[in-house]
Amino acid sequence: MLKPVVGFAATGIAAVILWKLLVLFLLPLFGVALAVVFTVLKIAMIVAAVSFAIWLFRRVGRRDASVA
Repeated sequence: MLKPVVGFAATGIAAVILWKLLVLFLLPLFGVALAVVFTVLKIAMIVAAVSFAIWLFRRVGRRDASVA
């Protein structure tokens, strides 16, 4: 009567062990992927800041030229 339950329990335990091993091996991959995403965001923010500064300097320069 307990034979199917024991097989099902053994399958569940094996699945949990394999899941823990998979997470252990894929954790560095997730870390690298997260680092790449943050690096891309950092570069995008730098480009946006430089673009905003150029736009601002052009706008201020155009306003000063029309006043003079």
